[in-house]
Amino acid sequence: MAIDALDWQILSQLERHARMTWAELANQLGVSPPAAADRVRKLEEAGVIRGYLTQIDAHRVGYDLTAFIAVTLEHPRDRDGFLAEVDSNPAIQECHHIAGDGDYLLKVRCRGTQGLERLITHQLKELPGVAQTRTTIVLSTVKETIALPLFPVEPK
Repeated sequence: MAIDALDWQILSQLERHARMTWAELANQLGVSPPAAADRVRKLEEAGVIRGYLTQIDAHRVGYDLTAFIAVTLEHPRDRDGFLAEVDSNPAIQECHHIAGDGDYLLKVRCRGTQGLERLITHQLKELPGVAQTRTTIVLSTVKETIALPLFPVEPK
């Protein structure tokens, strides 16, 4: 799907305020509400818009520890079991296959150091093929966002 200037505007508006009404979105875009709804539906069907979410303050609900865990697997055959655990574990918010030291980098949220210890010791390190973990604990977060830097692509 080719994304045009109107689509970029839609993405920018919805990224800032996903709960806006069709009328509000249409007003921002200078189109009719049905036209705005149709464009959003097409972006959803094309997989450009994957969903809508509510952002919850992790600290206010007791998840006061954020950490990054680099995981090294012994062999590629261990990948499927590891990725199944990653996918099913709600404490693991992100998993990135990386180059350099380690194979995967996980972003995790836990209820304190005891929760982190349980995750590392009893969930990750007990998985077949996990050779090593290296954990970095976040002291404070200066910036965290899921927003993309949405700039329309310049035509060549």
